[in-house]
Amino acid sequence: MSLNTHITTLEQRHSALDQEITAAMVSKPAMSDAELGEMKRKKLKLKEEIERLRREEH
Repeated sequence: MSLNTHITTLEQRHSALDQEITAAMVSKPAMSDAELGEMKRKKLKLKEEIERLRREEH
């Protein structure tokens, strides 16, 4: 897998997780704070990995 392909895959996962978080925040009954926090941590880790790979790319 090329670096660009890997970054694109991570970006897609980040976007999907963002959509899940948004949906969870408006759903009734809402997701627990712990579950929501875990999803946000995963999203942040993906963002950090994407940024790290982009820096290595250049």
